[in-house]
Amino acid sequence: MSGESSVGELGSYDVLIVGAGQAGVQTAMSLRQGGFSGSIAIVDAENELPYERPPLSKAYLRGDAEVGEFRFRSADYWAKNSIDLISGTTVESVDVEAHEVLTGMGLRIGYSHLVWAAGGRARRLTVPGADLSGVFSLRNHADAERLRGSLAGARNAVIIGGGYIGLEAAAALVQRAVSVTVIEVQERLLARVTCAAVSDFYSDLHRASGTTVLLSSGVEQILGERGHVVGVQLSDGQILPADLVIVGVGLIPNVEPLAAAGVVCTNGVEVDGDCRTSVAHIFAVGDCANYKSPFAGGMRVRLESVPNAVEHGKAVASAILSTPNEGMTPPWFWSHQFDTRLQTVGLQAGHDEAILRGEPGQSKFSIVYLRGGRVIALDCINSIADFAQGKLLVAQGTPATAEELADTSIQLKSLATKVP
Repeated sequence: MSGESSVGELGSYDVLIVGAGQAGVQTAMSLRQGGFSGSIAIVDAENELPYERPPLSKAYLRGDAEVGEFRFRSADYWAKNSIDLISGTTVESVDVEAHEVLTGMGLRIGYSHLVWAAGGRARRLTVPGADLSGVFSLRNHADAERLRGSLAGARNAVIIGGGYIGLEAAAALVQRAVSVTVIEVQERLLARVTCAAVSDFYSDLHRASGTTVLLSSGVEQILGERGHVVGVQLSDGQILPADLVIVGVGLIPNVEPLAAAGVVCTNGVEVDGDCRTSVAHIFAVGDCANYKSPFAGGMRVRLESVPNAVEHGKAVASAILSTPNEGMTPPWFWSHQFDTRLQTVGLQAGHDEAILRGEPGQSKFSIVYLRGGRVIALDCINSIADFAQGKLLVAQGTPATAEELADTSIQLKSLATKVP
């Protein structure tokens, strides 16, 4: 089924998945790969075939790729595997007693298992002018298409937020000959996810490309003329000219219908190791799922990454199929800016040591994070070997010394033979 043209009943599915991002799609594919023969449907707000989102801020924005090149699967796949796509509508409410959802078009759909994979929406600025034409977020294909279409006549772009999305967009725009200024309210870029050495490297990388990077800077208002953005006024009174503004200040998980139905939600939907929520027969996966991670000292985390979404989808399929869940592997992330690739494994929050391995000046180095003398995470810049070998160290919680880790003549995999 594709699209929705009437109000009423659509029937019921054995597994109803809300959201066609990586986590939702992975759930459906893993169920079929595991031999699940029941009915499956995916409900999604976008009216197109499911696609990967990471390329939107990279190849798509540069104009090097089109959305058709990063579809998860062809239209034939969904039909051949009897996975119904109910596109162009959102789920507005969930009735946990009746086991049904109500869509924005008034359609009621029943379920035996509900998998909430609704992801999140871009956090909006609350300053004056945030709703002007020419102010963009970058969360889905429609966002990226509007933004890319505005680049032809753009000379000056201001990007608010120095996280992954903001920096990837900055790199893409610079490569399209747009003058870019990045504004970050904190004292360094990527401050929430990495250490100062990596932040400094990326500040230098972007500045060397011609990007202006303003740190410890707030936005007072976005200025417009005739409804369109013309500039950004900072908290210190400085005014930056802008033909377009990109806001990348975080994500708000889409959990309101579940929370209203009584499902426990705190910074996302709380789930266990199988991605089960507090209500029977309801799971949550991906960007909107909040779970206790052994790689965060048992603390709850909500991770926004493709590998995390894939793991969640597989975990839910295992739970529904009653097959063994292999358990979570260390989370990992990546970002590609210019010709530089950052690969991260593990979670560095709470580290008490950060060991530099290699030379930042040569654009090839790693940071190894320790807590209590054990490896908990690595940031690897253009260092594929360290990333590949470091995964095992993080999985084991391998003990290591600063001297061992800083010595680049020692391969990290040799340390993994040590007994944790």
